[in-house]
Amino acid sequence: MHQHFTRLVGLVEKQYGGIAPGAGVPFALRAASGPAHVFGGSAPDFTVVVNDARGLAALSTLDRTAILEAYLDGSLDLEGDIMRAVAMRELFSDRHPLRYLWRFARPLLFGRLRSDARAIAHHYDVDEEFFLTFLDRRHRCYSQAIFARDDEPLEDAVTRKLDVALDAVGARPGDRVLDIGGGWGAFVEYAGRKDVRVTSLTISRVSATYVQALIDRERLPCRVLREHFLAHAPGERYDAIVNLGVTEHLPDYRATLRQYERLLKPGGRVYLDASAHRVKNAHSTFLERHVYQGNGSLLCLHEYLAEVARSPFQLAGVWDDRHNYHLTTKAWAERLDAAREEIERRWGPRLYRTFQLYLWGSAEGFETGMIDAYRLVLRLP
Repeated sequence: MHQHFTRLVGLVEKQYGGIAPGAGVPFALRAASGPAHVFGGSAPDFTVVVNDARGLAALSTLDRTAILEAYLDGSLDLEGDIMRAVAMRELFSDRHPLRYLWRFARPLLFGRLRSDARAIAHHYDVDEEFFLTFLDRRHRCYSQAIFARDDEPLEDAVTRKLDVALDAVGARPGDRVLDIGGGWGAFVEYAGRKDVRVTSLTISRVSATYVQALIDRERLPCRVLREHFLAHAPGERYDAIVNLGVTEHLPDYRATLRQYERLLKPGGRVYLDASAHRVKNAHSTFLERHVYQGNGSLLCLHEYLAEVARSPFQLAGVWDDRHNYHLTTKAWAERLDAAREEIERRWGPRLYRTFQLYLWGSAEGFETGMIDAYRLVLRLP
């Protein structure tokens, strides 16, 4: 293994030397029982530890997905600053054309509703207590908060976000509001306690069970339906629609806006927020394979607004939430790390490492502008 490790060091040295001077991050590479080799000429911010032959083979490919999967399986370990580590992601390739094509072939072969149900189940049909280890304690909201300052508690920032959503659509007691994506009941509980009649849609079995129990326990004037948004046909239009972080799972913008139009009363408003990218379908193979399967996509703002312009909707406002989402995902990642021992004991190290990479990678992406986030308000004349 020593000979192969020496060859790997030379390969990484060549790759690392190809990036612009000053743009790299100093890091170290070492075998589990050997000395460290430092790249970058100074004290390393993090160290990648090669535990076995599989980890060595994965690093030798310089393929991002292979390396991250070796980390999930424990063939590689990471010591030090993980945000600095994920900042190096562009140093490695991510070319998987067959996997990319399968994103779009799957809904064509099996139907969008069935394909989406399978993808959502992969992410959300985990024990709800796992998600509660890192979400805010007050509302359990799984989308970006809105912070008044960087050191504000996550719980207060989430309360503000829910207030912003309610105010944006003008929801009053007695109004019927559609909540797309029930999650862990954040909007249902907050709006329901204000006597707003919320219908919450989810295609996650675990989410539906959790939200129904919440409605029953709190005696809220709300209901939860295990139903796809594009298949929802209530017979009576809603006063408003709220979509907290589900636009990423609705990549057909034209179909989504048409459904909004069918479900919303004239004069009604839609509030939505989402993580975003300037190029549609640009998320990584690792994210699609291990975090969010299916052909969902981060919001592509200019494409979305082009479809809004073709629809009857008026754009009431767009707000940049990138820094808010950085603070949110950073807080989630820190809470996840604090609960590491419990998570690994109850659900295994692989689930912990998957979400560790996902949350810290998101926090770094929002911080550097690799990914964006927005909230929008639409009005139906």
